[in-house]
Amino acid sequence: MRKLKLDELNRPDIEEFKAQEKLPVVVVLDNVRSMHNVGSVFRTADGFALEKVILCGITAQPPHREIEKTALGATQSVDWIHYGNTVKAIEDLRESGYEIVAIEQAEKSVMLNIFKPDPAKKYALIFGNEVDGVSEEVMGKIDECIEIPQFGTKHSFNIVISAGIVLWDFFAKLKL
Repeated sequence: MRKLKLDELNRPDIEEFKAQEKLPVVVVLDNVRSMHNVGSVFRTADGFALEKVILCGITAQPPHREIEKTALGATQSVDWIHYGNTVKAIEDLRESGYEIVAIEQAEKSVMLNIFKPDPAKKYALIFGNEVDGVSEEVMGKIDECIEIPQFGTKHSFNIVISAGIVLWDFFAKLKL
């Protein structure tokens, strides 16, 4: 077996990417501290052709070399916007017809393997701060909460791992 060369992967250029159909998902980063996490989320958003990344509160914004270390150029292909306040971002997303979903461990959360996204809906998936998770204020404004099943001793996954797991699940359930 031979690995494919980059030019054999037939990936779109930035113009083609911006014009192509997107997964009806927006990622909202609620006060994410690590610029490496921010960059990795951009790269994952590019990989699954998401509509947009919304950076809220203290979440760092491109251009920044620490974000680019892991984004590897995805800040140019993926649309993004910054909000000073996550609640305002959620209000605007709700007005635009998005279902607001936190990725968090909470009362009445639905396990990811059970959750069935509706192909007729658009989703805003909120990933929280590395230490505190999605803020209580934001949790009071969501429509649904998804929890990733876990079986080890740790209490949570890294935000980038969580984003990869959830976005693959949405992609598989909506596109495959």
